[in-house]
Amino acid sequence: MAVVLPIQYFNIGPNVGKSFYENLAGGINAAVTVNNNSANPISLVISRVNAPVITYEVPAVNSLTLAVDLLLYAALLTGAGAAFGTIEITTSDF
Repeated sequence: MAVVLPIQYFNIGPNVGKSFYENLAGGINAAVTVNNNSANPISLVISRVNAPVITYEVPAVNSLTLAVDLLLYAALLTGAGAAFGTIEITTSDF
């Protein structure tokens, strides 16, 4: 059964990171969707159980969806420019 968490809107200033989901009790399977509506790129930082931290860059006015096994946390990190958009996380036992 999937649990769709509410869409979270972000407006993050330059050189700032913010966590949007944490499950530090062992991780959970999830899908993460980031919609970057700004003119600057934003980085999606994913940490999984027994795996290295991975960073994906979402270009300006673009989106990215990932299916992640055993997600510990999902965070967004801006570079030299501010960014805004939405992030949606769906958890499941898929």
